[in-house]
Amino acid sequence: MKKITIYIFLLSSIFSFGQTRKKDTIVSLKEVVIEEKLRKERIQSEVKLACSVDEYLATSNNISFIKRGAYAWEPMLNNMNTERSTITIEGMHVFGACTDKMDPVTSYVETNNLSKIDIHSGQEGGMHGATIAGGIDLRRKQIAFSEEPKLGGNTQLGFQENNNHRFALADIHYSSSKFVADGTAAYRKAENYKDGRGNRVKHSHFEKYNTSLGLAYKTGDLSAVKADAIFDVAKDVGYPALPMDTWLARALISSVSFKQLFEEKSLKVWDSKFYFNAIEHYMDDTTRPENLVHMDMPGWSTTYGLTSKLLFKTDSHTTDIQLNGYSNYSLAEMTMYPRDRSKVKGFAFTWPGVTTNYGGISVSNQWDMSEREQLIFGGTIGVHHNHIEYLDFIRVFNQNTADSPEQRVRFLPSLHSSYQIKLTPITFSLGMGYGHRAPSVSEAYGYYIYNSFDRYDYIGTPNLKNEISYEINGGISFEKEAFIMELKCNYFYIENYILGKILNVAFPMNAASVGVKKYEALEYAKIFNSSLNFRYSFLEDFQWKGSLNYAKGIDFNNENLPFIRPLSYQSSINYRKNQFGCTFAVNGDFTQTAYSPQYGEDKTPAYIVYNLSANYHFPIGKIHLQAEAGVENIMDTYYSTYADWGNIPRMGRNIFTSIGISF
Repeated sequence: MKKITIYIFLLSSIFSFGQTRKKDTIVSLKEVVIEEKLRKERIQSEVKLACSVDEYLATSNNISFIKRGAYAWEPMLNNMNTERSTITIEGMHVFGACTDKMDPVTSYVETNNLSKIDIHSGQEGGMHGATIAGGIDLRRKQIAFSEEPKLGGNTQLGFQENNNHRFALADIHYSSSKFVADGTAAYRKAENYKDGRGNRVKHSHFEKYNTSLGLAYKTGDLSAVKADAIFDVAKDVGYPALPMDTWLARALISSVSFKQLFEEKSLKVWDSKFYFNAIEHYMDDTTRPENLVHMDMPGWSTTYGLTSKLLFKTDSHTTDIQLNGYSNYSLAEMTMYPRDRSKVKGFAFTWPGVTTNYGGISVSNQWDMSEREQLIFGGTIGVHHNHIEYLDFIRVFNQNTADSPEQRVRFLPSLHSSYQIKLTPITFSLGMGYGHRAPSVSEAYGYYIYNSFDRYDYIGTPNLKNEISYEINGGISFEKEAFIMELKCNYFYIENYILGKILNVAFPMNAASVGVKKYEALEYAKIFNSSLNFRYSFLEDFQWKGSLNYAKGIDFNNENLPFIRPLSYQSSINYRKNQFGCTFAVNGDFTQTAYSPQYGEDKTPAYIVYNLSANYHFPIGKIHLQAEAGVENIMDTYYSTYADWGNIPRMGRNIFTSIGISF
């Protein structure tokens, strides 16, 4: 992880205990706070009151998104797709059930059943499993026990004019000396949005329900057991950039955990959790009459898992040891219906019943060498095992039995270290990482998965080598009085980089396909990311923030990698006085010149978008009322970014308003 800013965050748990693990970025959803060197203050006026998890994640410099519509954006950490990162819910592995990535893990949670989001860049994000880009951990709500019974809650209602987006979120919690309970509910419904030219973008509607429940019981003075469950349902979800929509996506995410604290030993915490989650996702194109051949594409993903961690701490040294294990079963199929229903329909398994078992142990050490110096080092050793149920589909294009065995075992090691020194007012940091990742289910075992971005059907390759990443990162920050400046950079050299290459001996299955690609391991690829951030407070009530981000990605032939963000920028001026806050913000990308035509990309023009919002707090006794209103894309700009699948246009001018009550 890049230790540009070393910050010890005291994580309140159901025991009101702090865990001292350093983090790059901690997004606090409950209070809308982003904890970084440049972001330690409330920014409630900069983020909508009840915005989505995706909109929260977008506030991090490390994360960009592939967008296929207005719902379920695919997060890219360090300009790498989700195969190269670990996305977990409080350490629990959850795998989407859609071969087209229409259901990233982030789509199955809501902001009101989370407390914060931890973002780790690079190999220090590997505490929850093998990774290249890093890890994103969505943290569930943590309500502390209290000596006296307490009842609290929040309600949020809002409306967005552009796509008639209505939403309502509510949560309630109760705590006592022995028992804690919290529950949440959320509902969102949106119609097709309008672009900057006033045209409706077809198939961009969605409807979503989400609810969660958490129960905790104190089994001793320093121990407790807790049960959590999240249930999420999305219906009638349109994807304008894809040839298919989703009529139903449903997830159950559950866990039971036990935590024991220790007062007088170097061992401070033992925390173990068993979890289970099941996801089902149903794609179809019945609302697309233009399609010559109609298809149903359901998918299922079921995961059982265990995490157990120990935290040791002395005066200057902290050790975090974590055991992770899970078993996931992924199955997806495709049924094609010709217009003449008297003819034979086609059928195939796009994920041919793949069981993935993983077990790993991770260690992270933090040594405070002095008041100015700090060293972090650790690593992971993991074992990854695949078993294929319907092997015949894989052997169509991998006829050598040795290349497509029924089972395959891989070893996934990683190492990381970082050093920081504070020479007030300047802080320097330097880090390194080394790690492996196994191919994903689609990369290794996918069968005719259609990619509408480059219009190729994709075939998996079981005998792909592990991707191997060598990483270096560093940064420098300057802080004096009201001014902070921070520069962060990282560089990844990735051997056996997995991408699709044209397979000339195969014919496409999808009528819209122009050919077939097979996943192959390139000799290597290189990715560089950098960000420059500023913050300046002036005239007591004003604050200016700005950031500039640059990335570059090339393969061993010096050809551009796909989905690498062009030079981009953000800037905002915030005014806050007493209970009133107002923010004017601008963001944009420069022209994307380093695009990758062989993967379907084209040159996207520069754009700039202006936003304005205001909010006011009304304290009424023990009740707090917050109202807000704002305008996004004030100039009604028509634009599409490098990461908008198929160049679908973004939303035009959008007026929003919301109100929230907490007690």
